[in-house]
Amino acid sequence: MGLGFIRIGTSGWSYPAGQGTWNGLFYPPRGKGGFKAADELRYYASRFDTVEVNSTFYRTPVPATTRRWAAQTPASFEFSIKLFQKFTHPGMVGRGAPAARRPATEPRPLPEPTPADLDELLAALDPLAGIGKLGALLVQFPAGFRADPESRDYLARLLEWFRDYPLAVELRHRSWSDEQRETDTLLGAARAALVQIDEPKFRFSIRQDREPNVRSHYYVRLHGRNAAQWWTHDSPDDRYNYLYSPAELRPIAETIKRVGRSVDKTYLYLNNHYSAKAVVNATVLKQMLDVPIEGEYPEELVEAYPELRGVVRTAPHRTLVD
Repeated sequence: MGLGFIRIGTSGWSYPAGQGTWNGLFYPPRGKGGFKAADELRYYASRFDTVEVNSTFYRTPVPATTRRWAAQTPASFEFSIKLFQKFTHPGMVGRGAPAARRPATEPRPLPEPTPADLDELLAALDPLAGIGKLGALLVQFPAGFRADPESRDYLARLLEWFRDYPLAVELRHRSWSDEQRETDTLLGAARAALVQIDEPKFRFSIRQDREPNVRSHYYVRLHGRNAAQWWTHDSPDDRYNYLYSPAELRPIAETIKRVGRSVDKTYLYLNNHYSAKAVVNATVLKQMLDVPIEGEYPEELVEAYPELRGVVRTAPHRTLVD
C-alpha cells in the first residue's frame, strides 16, 4: 500500500518582530523592493502547500479575512485553523499570548462559548471550507485539561458542534493517555484525529505511541525540544527556539512513512518558529519524505542554516520579491 497524501508546513506564516523574526531570513526585509506584510502569505504559499493558522486562537477572523487568504493562495493550498481560545481555554480571552504555566494539579473550569461564538467561527470557516481549502480544525486544550467526566462531556459536545469538519484534537495532560481506550472511543466517534505532539515531556505530559486513531487523517505538531526554556523564559517565543537536527528528524520521517500507508492524509506542522527554524525543518522533512520542494529560498536563510545547502535552490532576496 502506498503513502497517503502528505502536507507539510509551519504553524503560522507571519513573525515580523523580535529576535525570532522571519523578516530578512525567510522573507525579504520589509520595504526592500516594496515587500510588505500583505505579501507574506503569497510568498509562503509559493513554497508550501499548507499552513496551520495560530492567530485564530486569539481572535476569530471575519469572513472577509479568510476570503482574502483564499484569494492569495493556489487552488490546492489548505489552511488548518486553530480553534478560538474561548472554546478551549477558560478565562484567557483577550489576554494575548499566554505566559507558560506548569500543568495544573487541580481541575480547571470548563470553557463556556456562546451560540454567537459558534456562529461567528462557522462564518469565518465557510469561505475556506466552501472551496476545499480548509484542512483540519485544530482543537488545542491547555496542559491542565484533564480526563474527568465533565471534561469528556464537554469535549463530546464540542466535537458534535464541529462534526462537519475534519478535526484534530491536541490533548496534553497525561490522564488522557492513562485512559487511552476511553480517549480513542470518544475521538473515534467523531472521526477526530488525536494530535501527535513532539515537545519536552514532563510529569503530567501525555504519552503517545504515534499510532493513528482514525484512518481519515493523521495530524502531527513539532513544537521543538527546548526543555530548558519551556517553563522559564523571558519571552513566550523563547520556548520555540529550537532547531531539530537531521538525526532527530529521521525517526519522525520514518514514522510518517509507516503511518502514511494506513491513513488517507497526513498533516505535519512545525511550530518551532523562532528565526524561521520551522521553515528549515519543514523543508528538510520534505526532502526526507520525497515531497517536492517548490520555489527558491533566500541565500541568507541557507547561510544561517547550512542544513539547507544542497536541499533547496537559492536566490538573493532582491530577486524573490515577485
